Amino acid sequence: MDHLSAIILGVIEGITEFLPISSTGHLIIAEHWLGERSDTFNIVIQAGAILAVTVIYWRRLLDLILGWRQPENRRYGIRLLVAFAITAVLGLVVKKLGFTLPENIAPIAWALIIGGVWMIWAERQAAKQPDSSRVTWLVAIVVGLAQVVAGVFPGTSRSAATIFVAMLAGTSNRAAATEFAFLVGIPTMYAASAYQLYGAFKEGAPHEDWSALGIAFVVSTITAFIAVKWLLGYIQSHRFTAFAIYRIVFGVLLLGAAALGWIA
Repeated sequence: MDHLSAIILGVIEGITEFLPISSTGHLIIAEHWLGERSDTFNIVIQAGAILAVTVIYWRRLLDLILGWRQPENRRYGIRLLVAFAITAVLGLVVKKLGFTLPENIAPIAWALIIGGVWMIWAERQAAKQPDSSRVTWLVAIVVGLAQVVAGVFPGTSRSAATIFVAMLAGTSNRAAATEFAFLVGIPTMYAASAYQLYGAFKEGAPHEDWSALGIAFVVSTITAFIAVKWLLGYIQSHRFTAFAIYRIVFGVLLLGAAALGWIA
């Protein structure tokens, strides 16, 4: 049963980490039924999702590194680093302030609903702008800030927050905004995972079911790879409206379940 739970959580993480529907929110909800997992477990399955996206974008990353002398690549790379630096610095500040994730469902449900409504509005506003794939300094700054906000409010979704602030700030092309958001997410999430893992081992070697953890990591990696590849194809000809509607419906169902006492 523990291995089955690991598979389920790996699938949830893989699907939701980069789709704009909130991985943290879904995992917290899943743990209400499957039991809480250790920080190490959550870090490792998240690392699986990051690895999948790294594999998908390896050519783009290699091109940015090897082609650093090209002005276009250098400008893009510096903006990636600026967005990452903003997230890293403010993320450490939030950590020092002692922020903890909510233990009940209501805040997550409201974040899902509000985020869904905001996504619909934001995409309509972005559609009024000229189509642009250009990443400006403003885009880099707001994406960095959006990652911090998403980390503070589970249910917001890091990918949703970063993609849509990028679109509103000038990168109105869905594919370009998504690529920048995902590329910023790679070093951000690797750094966050390493920091959390260091803290977990610093407190003592965690007692884990390593076979279950390994299964969850593999499942998360494969599922995330499939989910992201599908998403990148989907957004070429579709808006994000379906994800926004899903968030709103799911959030309302969670509030209803909480009102009935089915979940806390």
